[in-house]
Parts: sequence; structure tokens; C-alpha cells
Amino acid sequence: METNHITRHQRIHRGDRPYFCDQCASDLKIHQRIHTGERPYGCDQCGKAFTRMSHLKTHQRIHSGEKPFSCYQCGKAFIDSSYLNIHLRIHTGERPYCCDQCGKAFTSANCLKRHQRIHTGERPYDCEKCGKAFIRMSGLKIHQRIHTGERPYDCDQCGKTFRTLSALQPHRCVHHKNKMYPCDRCTKIFWSSSSYKCSQCTKHK
Repeated sequence: METNHITRHQRIHRGDRPYFCDQCASDLKIHQRIHTGERPYGCDQCGKAFTRMSHLKTHQRIHSGEKPFSCYQCGKAFIDSSYLNIHLRIHTGERPYCCDQCGKAFTSANCLKRHQRIHTGERPYDCEKCGKAFIRMSGLKIHQRIHTGERPYDCDQCGKTFRTLSALQPHRCVHHKNKMYPCDRCTKIFWSSSSYKCSQCTKHK
């Protein structure tokens, strides 16, 4: 019996794996693509490549607009079930990912990772025009509008345009002083009675 234990233990050092599993071999091959950089599944729409066919199929829904996974609480739809599961935590209040620096909790590992950059000072997204760096890709995209001149948010009353939605909203107050509908249950403000009623029917149901 002791000899058998020694023999099994020695395989750790030799790398000897006498029991071969087809399923495990397949998984290992996919895993090795992380190290080799191989991405054999390419999108015919934009060229982005993936290590798994399942990841490509999920990505292709961005182009097709298909969102087969819907929230039973509010109806919001997603391209992947994992995104739906993260979204559901908004309704349940579950925040399983906690920052070990400040204790703040998040609904997803990605949200926690972005938050931790506040503590580490990491800013992985650099502007190729001026070198300014950002914690989030979304922050970089907004910044790049300074260089491109893009102002995608326009006022429906006077046509003035803005780089961000947050800049447009206070401007709207000029036109809508008596036409704002603040929600009596949260801090959200609506610009029409119809959208306010819609919110009451869904968000605070």
C-alpha cells in the first residue's frame, strides 16, 4: 500500500498522467490558448477573435441585436446569461464582491476590479492623442470627444450639443423649469410625465 502511495506521489514530479480523459484534454487545449495567444474563432463583422466558439457566438449578438436573456423583474434583456445574473443582483441587493481596502461591495468581479484602481492608482486606458490616462474605458471614450469634436447629446428644445449626458441634463433645466418630474421615491428626474409614469410602473413596482 505504501509503495502505491509513493508511486502516485512521484507522478507529481515527473508530470506523468497515465489516466487520460478526452474532456479534460479538450479543456486543457482551450486553456493553453491563454498562454499561446491563439484565437481561432474570428468575427466576420468586425474581426475580433476569441479562444472559444461560445464566446464568438455571444459576441455576434452585439451585431445582430439579439438579446435572448430577459430579466423577469423589469424586462431588461441581455446577450448573455452571465450579464443577466449580474443584473439580477440590482433587484436582490446581493453584492458578493467586496473591496479589501475600504469594504465597498459590488455586484460583479469586473466592477470590483475597476473600483480597486482607485486604491492602486492604475489607469490602464491611455489617450493616444495627449497621453491622459483613465481608470475606465468609458472615461477614455468621453475624453476622446475633446479631440474628435463629437457631441452626441443634443437638446431637443434649442439644438445645443454636449459631449456627455451629465452635461446635457442641467442645461435642460433652462427649458424645463416647470416641466421636471422628480421621482418621490428616488433621486431620478424625468423630463416628461409619460416617462415618469412609466418609471413608477417598473422601477418601484
